[in-house]
Amino acid sequence: MMQQLSINKKEKAPLSYGYENYIDYCLQVAKDKLSGVVSNIEDYETNINKYENMDFLQEPKNICLLDEKCLTKSDISKACKCVLNGKLFSEHAAAGEATRLGMGTKYLINIAEDLSLEKTAEIMTGEKSSIVKPGKVLEKAGCRPVELLPLSLGSRHMLQFSYDIHELAKKYGYDPQNVLSRQHMLIVLNEATANKIIREFINNRFFGFSNENVLFMVQKAYHGINLVNGKYVFNKNTPKRLHNHGQMAMQQTMDNQIFKIDNKGNRTFLKSNEFGENLKEMNDKISYNIEDLGYLTASIDYEGLALALKKAEHGYRMLMEIVGNDSENPQKGGMAAFDTLSGKNVMIESFQLKGIENHEIKYLNKNFNHYPKPYDSWLLLKKHGLNMPIAIKDGAIYFQPVQGDINFLVKTEFFKRKKLKPIKSWKSPETIPLAIKYMHMQDRQKGFKEYAESIIGSRLSCSRTSCYRALSFRLTMKSKNNNNYGK
Repeated sequence: MMQQLSINKKEKAPLSYGYENYIDYCLQVAKDKLSGVVSNIEDYETNINKYENMDFLQEPKNICLLDEKCLTKSDISKACKCVLNGKLFSEHAAAGEATRLGMGTKYLINIAEDLSLEKTAEIMTGEKSSIVKPGKVLEKAGCRPVELLPLSLGSRHMLQFSYDIHELAKKYGYDPQNVLSRQHMLIVLNEATANKIIREFINNRFFGFSNENVLFMVQKAYHGINLVNGKYVFNKNTPKRLHNHGQMAMQQTMDNQIFKIDNKGNRTFLKSNEFGENLKEMNDKISYNIEDLGYLTASIDYEGLALALKKAEHGYRMLMEIVGNDSENPQKGGMAAFDTLSGKNVMIESFQLKGIENHEIKYLNKNFNHYPKPYDSWLLLKKHGLNMPIAIKDGAIYFQPVQGDINFLVKTEFFKRKKLKPIKSWKSPETIPLAIKYMHMQDRQKGFKEYAESIIGSRLSCSRTSCYRALSFRLTMKSKNNNNYGK
């Protein structure tokens, strides 16, 4: 197992006493982890974060193969019933900023209204340092941004989940509204845009879900840490930053961080044990990443869910899917490997992989983790916390714990599909055309547009009309000398 910090071993600062204690936790970790490093800490960053068994890693072994031989019809039926009966808890990570896109919180990006072919080409040109023409964007995307339904990425994410559950209910002869009302979920937001997104949930009638069962959490951001007079302190003159998705997971174990809201926006906060009791009732928890583009046409992977439920019977409390890295656009992320010293498969985040470049990572975590019997992993996380890697930004220390490191706390199964597919995520300007392509596929699903309008109402139709008027105007204004546009 990855070496735990002494603070975790001695449990001097359990994370269950609330938000203020996380600050104390960070300062104690800084003291323990950085002892003896007094200057030029940037030079030590890579070594501090380096996975301790780095020299003893091999390709992962005995990976579970998810194929038609692995599951029965009964297994798939159990997965469907898990959703229909409201026993699947879904976590939706929507706090991330589109830093490389320069467009704010990813949840709120509305490609149809915020981007054009020209603007996309301009952004991609700036990223690649070579000219990208609008026609090339169109070729990769398959349609113009203005042809998309005018929905934000977050609205698309929530509508797809609602739509898929609605369709599942109809297939099995259940009342779709009753099934939607049984679903339990947590939406993780950031401080800058939380109120705006919450207002969108209220305006969109919680996308068909019951407001009683839709929980929210605002992920905290923190100032950087500096060594002052021999003592580590949070420097209020440094910018606040999120502490990665591992902090998001730890924050869920604290009091008064998770809340529900009524139709007027009033918040009711939960104690840690109240949220824990909620998880006790669940058969599985799925952690969704809002930038996963494959989600936009199939938000629920019933085969993966069936496998998670099956593995739960054998004591597994986390399942991590392995996918191939994209050879054309290799990404950083969790790397699956076999640790010969610990004798187990592990998932290691890229910034802990000293000397390994993106293109050298063969197997990536899909960022789509299952937690069978989620209360068990939540309880261990509450007790032990996570490893705390660091990042140095503008001379200050910021921690970046990784949610995937829960694989070091619980019995974890790594699985892959019979056919490995590269991960498809919207993480950079380079993947804007791919995002457009997947959104266009989402819009063309049978009945999706009508379902979206039934949830959002006339506002979607009005916005769409405006988009088409804009498109007609732009095409009309193009002269014959600009026939290369869109070719």
